[in-house]
Amino acid sequence: MTETSETRRASCHCGAVVIEALLPQGLASASRCTCSFCRRRAAATVTAIASKVTVLKGADNLTLYTWGTHTAQHYFCKTCGIYTHHQRRSNPEECGVNLGALEGVHPWELEPLPYSDGINHPSDRN
Repeated sequence: MTETSETRRASCHCGAVVIEALLPQGLASASRCTCSFCRRRAAATVTAIASKVTVLKGADNLTLYTWGTHTAQHYFCKTCGIYTHHQRRSNPEECGVNLGALEGVHPWELEPLPYSDGINHPSDRN
């Protein structure tokens, strides 16, 4: 995989939510996380710059899930339940975007994906 900055669109299953995001490393940042939430959700993500994630359609159809420090903010479509993106706790200036929601991307073609150690995330971070 080449590390090339690119802008990509992602959407939920029903199409009610569409986002656009700048991926500074393109698809090369694709990974999974071992934290309790990501492990259960099982969606691989790519890294986006938080300030460059734009909801193009359906902002009113997004619902937010947060817990603990409330730094990580996970967004889902209210209609179909698909996770679209989240602001990261490890670096709030980044977002994770659902790899499977990106237009024209087949996540299975990028496997195996590396894992980030979300289980041992520092507990003192706000």
